[in-house]
Amino acid sequence: MFTTLVAVIAALVLGHVAPAPVASLRRFHWYTRWLEWLGVQAADGGFWRGRYGIALALLPPVLLVALVQIALSGRWLGLVSLLFGVLMLAWTWGPRDLDTDVESVLDAHDLDTRRARLAQLAPSPDTVMAEGPTLPGSVMRSALRRWFAPLFWFLLLGPAGALLYRLVERAAVANPGVLPEENAAGTRVLLQWLEWPVAQLMTLALALAGNFDLVFRAWRGAGGDRWQPESLFLEAVGRAAVSGELAEEAEDYLREGRTLPVSGELLGLRDAMSLVWRMLLLWLALLALLVIAGWVS
Repeated sequence: MFTTLVAVIAALVLGHVAPAPVASLRRFHWYTRWLEWLGVQAADGGFWRGRYGIALALLPPVLLVALVQIALSGRWLGLVSLLFGVLMLAWTWGPRDLDTDVESVLDAHDLDTRRARLAQLAPSPDTVMAEGPTLPGSVMRSALRRWFAPLFWFLLLGPAGALLYRLVERAAVANPGVLPEENAAGTRVLLQWLEWPVAQLMTLALALAGNFDLVFRAWRGAGGDRWQPESLFLEAVGRAAVSGELAEEAEDYLREGRTLPVSGELLGLRDAMSLVWRMLLLWLALLALLVIAGWVS
């Protein structure tokens, strides 16, 4: 738990202090070349072209990290293990910091610049990011893939878990054309199952951080209470939570005789990022309580 807290703080700090070098380290070019090499070796068929073929790409790096993780456990009072965990989460975080990208959109002064910066917020290359009611939902999905999913799997399985999620996400989202058809379909399903528990926990945090009734109704209406790999309810609850925030904020501003500080649909973007920060703080506060409880006991 303590390692997770330190690792998250380090990942956030590194992304702000040295955004360009850190982002360049998170591009996973070596993984793309690894997938391409496997595709060449299995050109005539075999396990790689099947639904579970992605396991061939995942096992070597994830197993290597897991072995290092086990070997470092307890060494030097846990300091080496702590440093390894910090480095691994900082590596699998992102690849870009969400709050920095949101701020760049809000600071854009012309339409073309804003559109270009909005594209950097997309959770996947095929997602069209445009001002409108769907924008908060896309921000929530980006928050899941950049921050919350690596954090969840790091907490559950350590550095190997964070790497497992990031490699599956990179294969399914960033390099879908590299994989054979059945392999790509299986990888997408695996990604959905890896993201499903994270989306559920994000929804709970969002309900606690925002309007509980609105979030709960949106969650049920979008099928969040059903056992299925798709977690599209996250976009629905994100839109519902932001609409509730905007309605409450508009009432406050009207009552005080003030005007809203940001015009247009970017109000939704700003409030979505505010909710993401609140969710992250709730997660970290819970981790801190668990750490304190462990020390006290």
